[in-house]
Amino acid sequence: MRHALLFSVFVIASCGLAYELIAGALSSYLLGDSVTQFSTVIGTYLFAMGVGSWLSKYITRDLVGRFIQIELMVGLLGGFSAIGLFMVFTWLAGPFKLLLYLVVFGVGVLVGLEIPLVMRILKRELAFRDLVSQVLTFDYLGALAVSILFPLILAPHLGMVRTGLLFGILNVAIAFWALHLFRDQLPARRWLGVQSGAALLALLAGFAGAGQLTTLAETHVYADDIVHAETTPYQRIVVTRWRDDLRLFLNNNLQFSSHDEYRYHEALVHPGLASLPGARRVLVLGGGDGLAVREILKYPDIDSVTLVDLDPAMTELFSTAPALVALNGGALKSDKVRIVNADALTWLEESRDYFDFIVIDFPDPSNFALGKLYTSAFYRLLEKRLSANGLIVVQSTSPLYARQSFWCVVMTLEDVGFKTAPYHALVPSFGEWGFIIAGRRAFVPQPVDVARTRFLTPETTADLFRFPADMARLPAEVNRLNNQVLVRYFEAEWRKVIR
Repeated sequence: MRHALLFSVFVIASCGLAYELIAGALSSYLLGDSVTQFSTVIGTYLFAMGVGSWLSKYITRDLVGRFIQIELMVGLLGGFSAIGLFMVFTWLAGPFKLLLYLVVFGVGVLVGLEIPLVMRILKRELAFRDLVSQVLTFDYLGALAVSILFPLILAPHLGMVRTGLLFGILNVAIAFWALHLFRDQLPARRWLGVQSGAALLALLAGFAGAGQLTTLAETHVYADDIVHAETTPYQRIVVTRWRDDLRLFLNNNLQFSSHDEYRYHEALVHPGLASLPGARRVLVLGGGDGLAVREILKYPDIDSVTLVDLDPAMTELFSTAPALVALNGGALKSDKVRIVNADALTWLEESRDYFDFIVIDFPDPSNFALGKLYTSAFYRLLEKRLSANGLIVVQSTSPLYARQSFWCVVMTLEDVGFKTAPYHALVPSFGEWGFIIAGRRAFVPQPVDVARTRFLTPETTADLFRFPADMARLPAEVNRLNNQVLVRYFEAEWRKVIR
C-alpha cells in the first residue's frame, strides 16, 4: 500500500504541473507575452497550492473518501481547462483572463489539498522523517517527468486539449486505485465508484471528441474555412481559405493573406536586393513560408539562399501542401535553397558564413522570446555575418500603429553602428507596414526591375522612404537583452489599436 500511494504522489505531481503548463502555454498563445503569462500563472498556482495546504487541516474525517473526491474534481477541472478556456476566448473574449486565473486558482487549491491528505493517510506506514522525504521525492520526480515530456512529446503530438484530458484521466485513475486499495475502509464506496465512473466517461468522451471540440472553437475564431491546423512545440499553425484567399495564422495572429502578401514581400526584398547587383549569397531568418525566398529567387545571379526558421513544421508545410507550394512558387524546393530549422540567435553564434543580403522576417516582438531577435546583441551577431558591402532588411511592425516600436528598432540598429534607411508600404491586410534597410554605408535606393514585381515601380519605391508627419521619427530607447523595452512599447501601442 505504501508504494502504491507513493506512486500516486508521482502521478498527482505530474498532473498538477501539467495543468499549470497548459494554462501558461495557452495564455501565452492567446494573449502573447509568454514571460508575463507564465510568471502570473505560476505565481497564482503556487499561492493557490498554499491555500489548499492550509485548508487541508479542516478535513478531519474520511480522509480517503475526501482524497478520492478531490482527485475527481481536479481531474475534471484540470482536464477540461484547456478546451474550456479556448472556447471562452473564442466566444466571450472579455472574461477570459478572469476565468483563466479562477481555473488556475481552483486547480492549485485542489492540488494543494492532495499531498497533505496523502501524507496523513501514510503516517501510519512511515516515520515522520521518512514520510516527508519520500513523499517530497516522488512529488519532485513527477514534476520533472512532466516538465520534460510536455514540450517534447505531449504538446506537439497531443496538443493542449488532449494533453489536459489525458492528465484528467490519470487523476481519475488514481481515484479508482484508491477505491481498490481502501475498499474495506470506505463506507460510501459504491457512491464514490459511481462518481469516479461518471468522471472517467466524461473525460474519455472529451478525449475522443477533442478534435471536433477544437475545430468547433476555432471556426468561431477564424471567419474562413480552416484547411490546416496543427500545434507544434513552438506555435499553433492555422491556414484558412475563403474562395481564392489563403491566410496563415500563427498563435491566432495573421501572418499573410494571399491576396496582398506580394506587396509585403516585394517591399521586404526588392528595395535592398535591387541595389546589390553583386549579391550572390542570401540569408533569410524567419520566413518559413518561403514567400520572401520566392522574391529573392527572381534574381538569377543569386547562387544560394540559406533559410533559418525555428519550426520544421512550417517549412515542411510550405514545401509539401500543393496550394502553399503554388503560392511560394516552389521556392523551398529550389536547388539554391538550404533550409535550417534552428533558433536564429543560436545559429548565428555558431555560423562562420558571410552573406551579401540578410532578410529578417520574424513575427512582431509581441513577447520576450521574439523580442530578443530585435535586440542590439542580435544585430551585432548579424553584423559579423554581413559581407563588406552587404545589406540587412528588417520587417519592423507598423510605423503608424506602433510608431515608437518602429523607431525603437531603427535606434537599436543605429546603436550597433549600422546606417539605416527606414521605409514603409501599404499592405491592406495589415495597414501601413514598416521595414528598415541597414548597412555599413548610407543606402541609396535604386530602381527596381518591374518585370520582377507586381506592386513596386521606380516611382513607388522612392515614395516608400518618405514618412508623413504621423509616422515621423520619435525618440525611443535602444532594445537590449536586459531591458526588452521594445516588447513594452509594442504591447502598449497595439493594445490601443485592438481596443
